[in-house]
Amino acid sequence: MEEQQKQKMLYRFGLWFTVLNIVLMVNGHYWLSAIPIALGIMLLFFFSIDKLLLMIVFLTPFTFKFEIEQLGVTINMPTEPLIVAAMLLFFLRMIHEPVYDRRVLRHPITIVLLLNLIWMFITSVTSELPLVSFKYFASRLWFVVTFFFLTVLLFKEYKNYKRFLWYFGAALALVVIVITVKHSAFSFERMVGTWIVSPFFNDHTNYSSTLALVAPFFLVMAFNKEYSPLRRTGAALLFLIFCMGILFSYSRASWLSLMVAFSGLVILVMKIPFRWLLGGFVLLLATVFTFQTQIIMQLERNTQESSGDFQEHVKSITNISSDASNLERINRWRSAFRMFDERPVVGWGPGTYQFVYAPFQRSEDFTIITTNFGDLGNAHSEYIGPLAESGLPGMLLFIALALLVLKTGVDLWKKAPSREMRLMALGITLGFITYFAHGVLNNFLDTDKASVPFWGMMAMLVSLDAFYKPKDSG
Repeated sequence: MEEQQKQKMLYRFGLWFTVLNIVLMVNGHYWLSAIPIALGIMLLFFFSIDKLLLMIVFLTPFTFKFEIEQLGVTINMPTEPLIVAAMLLFFLRMIHEPVYDRRVLRHPITIVLLLNLIWMFITSVTSELPLVSFKYFASRLWFVVTFFFLTVLLFKEYKNYKRFLWYFGAALALVVIVITVKHSAFSFERMVGTWIVSPFFNDHTNYSSTLALVAPFFLVMAFNKEYSPLRRTGAALLFLIFCMGILFSYSRASWLSLMVAFSGLVILVMKIPFRWLLGGFVLLLATVFTFQTQIIMQLERNTQESSGDFQEHVKSITNISSDASNLERINRWRSAFRMFDERPVVGWGPGTYQFVYAPFQRSEDFTIITTNFGDLGNAHSEYIGPLAESGLPGMLLFIALALLVLKTGVDLWKKAPSREMRLMALGITLGFITYFAHGVLNNFLDTDKASVPFWGMMAMLVSLDAFYKPKDSG
């Protein structure tokens, strides 16, 4: 009898809530509709954090920037408030129960990542613009805490490995299809490709870099014999969709990064000894140093501009005489090196490059797209940017992190206990190769689209290494 009364009360509440909501919506008020959604998300926070994380992962490709003019800030909706809340929940859990898996804390990647965050905090204190740097540091912190430290715990359950990248990949494929259809209406014009990616991405290079980061995983999974034919077909289809997006993004850096990743695949599959690779690299450096004058003269002879023709667009990659995009990138790098010369240890502060680099430009480096105010963005490099903003230690810590990620991925490809884990490690490692290669020419870790898969895939490698790799495998 008591159960029946509870059910009647629930039905009455639902009926009155629905009626009230309809009345408010007719009069232009929609806030009541958000209450059930907010309550559902709150329940996920406290009772099913894994489902909340996966929901954020799925929603990330669909996010758009929402500007709050009164506060002068821009947030990514709807995921950024959820990411910040997840980070705060993680800290509350650590205060209440300060126990974290030691296998993760002792991992070399975790140690270098923590050192990187600590140094970023120190250089925020010494920053030329502390407010800018602490905002940048806070943004990096909530991505790292949520998608590395919290997500590592998610991967203790093996099925979540597949869910993470498949959820992100499926949502990203939908975005690629929408962008491609919109682009086709303009006959795939190259210049249209730079802005047609909005509102999902801020520019075509960020778009293509994110696609290149996750595409290798699905290529490798298409050859996973433990998957059903349907799932392998799905993986191959996602890979082809991402390749289509990368092709029509006209991002030369992404095309190059995929070529580097393919070279990495050949090296790993052929099991070429490391000493041969090291010897080849040293020989290449020696050749470049010896013939640097001739090489530069040859590059300067290339006058092929960026073009809608794919063959001509590829040729323009090495044009350092007239291609505005290439020359502006060189201008940014030279400005960054001049900034480094002035503050070599602590730099100018995380996130400050775009606000302080203008005086470091030289007239001989100016291009048709250079601005005297230096208000067109960052240093265009994941390595040179930290050098200017956090000094030499900042750059070295990021390079160390990149090398450790690649080493861990290669070790897992060789020694993980199952074929599926080895393929998973291979796909993730190839994805990181594309990002670290692309990182020479661009940087995107201040964006949610790149940060979520980047830190999440790093968490996957660490958890595979910490939880599943046999202890006697080194």
